[in-house]
Amino acid sequence: MPRPLRIAAHTELASLTVLLANVATVHLPDVSALAGPVHGCAHLLVVLLTVRAPGADGRTKLCALIPGVGGLLASRRYERAPTSGHRGCPPARLSG
Repeated sequence: MPRPLRIAAHTELASLTVLLANVATVHLPDVSALAGPVHGCAHLLVVLLTVRAPGADGRTKLCALIPGVGGLLASRRYERAPTSGHRGCPPARLSG
């Protein structure tokens, strides 16, 4: 999986964790004002990077839509997918 997708996925999860911890504890408006847009941008970036990833199947793209953990699920599915048909090249044949 491309490195930008992994970074965006971890940023999405971390910012959601900050938002939920803030709501559960002291609920500081400044923390919400900062972490909210960061989470939203990271989530959009995860979705866009997953949709544009070569060889990402429909389920991988659907995983990316899940807020918070979708990016990590999508990156895991993408990394574990077989690569035989993803690059557009047929597998090499050994002659001999």
